This record gives sequence, structure tokens and C-alpha cells, in this order.
Amino acid sequence: MASPRIIMKLTVTATRKESGDVLVIDLKHTRKPLLPPFEPGSHVDVHLPDGKVRQYSLCGDPTDLSRYTIAVKREEVGRGGSAWIHEAVAAGCMLPVSAPRNHFPLAQREGPTVLLAGGIGITPILAMARALERQGKTCELHYFTRSRALAPLLSVIERELDCNTVWLHFDDEPETRQDLETLLSTRSSDAQLYYCGPPGFMAAVDRATAHWPEGTVHFEAFQPPEQDRAPPEPFTITLRDGTVVPVAADTSALAALRAAGVLLMASCENGVCGTCECGILEGQPIHRDAVLSKDARTHRFIPCISRAAGVLRLDL
Repeated sequence: MASPRIIMKLTVTATRKESGDVLVIDLKHTRKPLLPPFEPGSHVDVHLPDGKVRQYSLCGDPTDLSRYTIAVKREEVGRGGSAWIHEAVAAGCMLPVSAPRNHFPLAQREGPTVLLAGGIGITPILAMARALERQGKTCELHYFTRSRALAPLLSVIERELDCNTVWLHFDDEPETRQDLETLLSTRSSDAQLYYCGPPGFMAAVDRATAHWPEGTVHFEAFQPPEQDRAPPEPFTITLRDGTVVPVAADTSALAALRAAGVLLMASCENGVCGTCECGILEGQPIHRDAVLSKDARTHRFIPCISRAAGVLRLDL
């Protein structure tokens, strides 16, 4: 049984609008001077009044625990969470926020690190760039946006990071444009790559790094990848104790498990946060998430969005 996550009531101390229809929000605890620590790549869950939960990367300085900083891009065709935040959140508001989690950790390696960000994907990457620069590690940051006027947190990057390690690429400035295939065609023998951005950017980087060795490419997605259009098929889950849980074609594995009395924590419910992750003991999963690595997919499962063929035995 999953244990409940810690939820803190944090006060919004400041907000500011950024390029690209992004709202930057600073959060502090009303009674405690320091918030729980976080590492670069971490995110928090923000609980909205209608029961929705949204995940936002912490883009502030991990050494400053007096506050958390998140940046929320308004998505006009999203699920409504970002629109509510833009319209309702202001200084003085209280927001229920989880303790930080990290599915996108920055590994401690001696080799160079390449950071790629597309648009609002700069949020986790910015914290990584700060940490690497502070540690004196070799790193380069490539930031891709449609234009300078639509680049969130650009002023922060230009003010706080070493300009010799940052490359800005704008679609409307031919002299700055960079082809991803060309950029990633060669790799230093010990380089690690971290990237985050919108679906098209994620897919392009995935294609451009197909030749990079396993374990050298790391990513975080804000949306699940495009799925094939084949209609979902029913399948069956079995639990450790032998309980059989049928999953109908129009039902998620998570919903079926909950209906069978399995208490699984969940948050995004679209395959990007990893809250409901569980183990696989046997079977053929059909992975549709944007969280698990290739290695993890051999023994882990995200039931809110992934499915299976036939019978899937889970470690529940």
C-alpha cells in the first residue's frame, strides 16, 4: 500500500510574467524558514482547488531553501490547470504543494554534460546548469525557442550563467539557428546529455541521439509521446496473491486496480510523473509513458497510461 505524500501549505510571495506566456511563482512556508531540500531536476505537485494535481519543475537555486520557484506556461489547449494558475494565483495566495521528487536526477560524473532545453523545458535544465557551474564541471547549455521574445527565463539565464557556456538558438534568427542532428552527431567519449521540452523537440532529440550509448541520454517530458491510433485492447492483471483484475478496453490499468481495492498513489494520470509506478513480475507490457528508461521498462510499469498484451503480473 502506498503511503500518503507530504503536502505543505505554501504562501505565494511573488509572481511575475515572463516571455512565452509564462508565470513565475515564488513560494514560501508560513512558519518554517527552510523548505525540504531538492536536487536539480526535481519537481513538486501543485494541488488545485478542483482536485487536479499538476507537476512543475523547481527552477530556483537548490542552495536557497527559503523558497521554491516554479514557472507555469499557460496552455490554451491543456487540461485547465495552467489557465487557473494564471488567472487566480497572486501574492498572498496559499497553494498546497508536495515535497520535491526527482525522476530526472543529474548524475555525478566527471565527464562533460550537454544540456538541451526547448521553450518551457528550460525549467529543470536551468537548475542543472546552476549546479554544474557552481561545481566547476564542464557543461554547455543549448536553449531552443521560436524567438527571443518568446523565451521564458532568458533574462535569468543571461544574468546568472556564464555566457561562454550558453548557446541561444532562435528560429527567427538565422545566425543562431542550430540543427539538432548536426549538434548531436558526435559525442565526447564520456559526455552525458539531459534534455527537456515540448513533444516535437523531444522527438527530434530522441532521433538525433539514437546512436548515443545506452545510459548517456536522460530526459524529462511534460507530455506523453504521441501514441499509435490502434484502439486499446482489454487485458488482465494478476497480483502477487493471485487476485485477477480484468482491464477493459475503455478503462486504464490504474482505474481497474483501484476498483479492485489496490490503493495506488497517482498524480498526473497521463504518464509523465511516475507517481503510480510499480513493478512487473511477468508479462508483455505496452509502455506509453514518458518516464521510464529503456532499462526500467524491462521491470517497471506505469498503470495510469500503459497497457499490456494478454496477462500482466504485477508486483502488487
